[in-house]
Amino acid sequence: MRFNFWNLAKQSLTGHTGWPEQWRDPEPKSAYDVVIIGAGGHGLATAYYLAKEHGIRNVAVMEKGWLGGGNTGRNTTIIRSNYLWEESEAIYEHAMVLWETLSQELNYNVMYSPRGVMMLAHNEQDVRIFKRHVHANRLAGIDNEWLSAEQAKDFCPPLNISPNARYPILGAALQRRGGVARHDAVAWGYARAADRMGVDIIQNCAVTGIHRDHNGVVTGVETTRGEIKTSRLGIAAAGHTSVIMAMAGLHMPLESFPLQALVSEPIKPVLPCVVMSNTTHAYISQSDKGELVIGAGTDQYNSYSQTGSLHITTRTLDAICELFPITRRLRMLRNWGGIVDVTPDRSPIIGLTPAEGLFVNCGWGTGGFKATPGSGHVFAATIAHNQPHPIAAPFSLHRFRTGRLIDEAAAAAVSH
Repeated sequence: MRFNFWNLAKQSLTGHTGWPEQWRDPEPKSAYDVVIIGAGGHGLATAYYLAKEHGIRNVAVMEKGWLGGGNTGRNTTIIRSNYLWEESEAIYEHAMVLWETLSQELNYNVMYSPRGVMMLAHNEQDVRIFKRHVHANRLAGIDNEWLSAEQAKDFCPPLNISPNARYPILGAALQRRGGVARHDAVAWGYARAADRMGVDIIQNCAVTGIHRDHNGVVTGVETTRGEIKTSRLGIAAAGHTSVIMAMAGLHMPLESFPLQALVSEPIKPVLPCVVMSNTTHAYISQSDKGELVIGAGTDQYNSYSQTGSLHITTRTLDAICELFPITRRLRMLRNWGGIVDVTPDRSPIIGLTPAEGLFVNCGWGTGGFKATPGSGHVFAATIAHNQPHPIAAPFSLHRFRTGRLIDEAAAAAVSH
């Protein structure tokens, strides 16, 4: 294997690096056909599809920390494709189709569970918005349906539909094919499959500079383990894209925010689906270990912090306890924060950049995990052919010049 978690664990626990050579990450080659910055789900998926679909196997995935240790290991694992605009429907449904057979594709159990994603409506505006989503999705051939409050409770019995609630439930939109998967399993699955085809996955190797020639063409990267030459460089480093792109002299239309989540102590199965509430900025599901996985909204300020504000978590827990009164006596096991890149229209950027040979995949906001296989698939095609994949084409940087934006703020289901 070209990467080894056991070595990383030993080093982190003991500080000792003198282990036999077979326990170390590979030494980078002097040159690669493609270098990917970011060994999270998107970066690893891109490397896998470059090797599998396009025969490009001289690929390095560079990671400053450990594999899957960024946003891939910090999300709430939700998968859905019930977005509003045609462009978003295409990329997320593409991902959904790949999710359905991903365990077989990678020969690794990613624990995909299509248990249903239900989005609650608490006021008349919510009702209008979600019904619009339902109709738009069904026109595109994507499953989504409208439920009354009583039908929502039938689907999710612990749900409180009392009309006296602070945020009474007037109905819900349900995508039955939506669900969850295991985030770290996705990273390991793609990593193992890519490694098997010859991709180098190099951990503990930060990129410190991007080299360009006098014509502005990418020629390589500077890393903490030396210079690496490449003519194609893909960036898939959630939360820090602006910092990396600045190394190439490019500025991105991105803002970075902390996004928090937490889990409860494990309990017996009580929650049969994923429930999301845009109005209260809270969403919840139950993991296979029994923990209730709870997601909150983004902070109101820009930051690279992975903690976030306490009042965001408190407000989310207040909402969860009202939606599901049976959770009120549970203790929280742990909480954490990720860093999300957000674009002005709350849709991602996928494609070419003004620097020849430099490609970017960023700006997913809260939608990154659910898009993982679809994102990697179209990004790999874009890099391989030096032109946008048809599904990725609407998400180019150029849209911010033309004004053809894809405003998906309402579909995010948490505050931005």
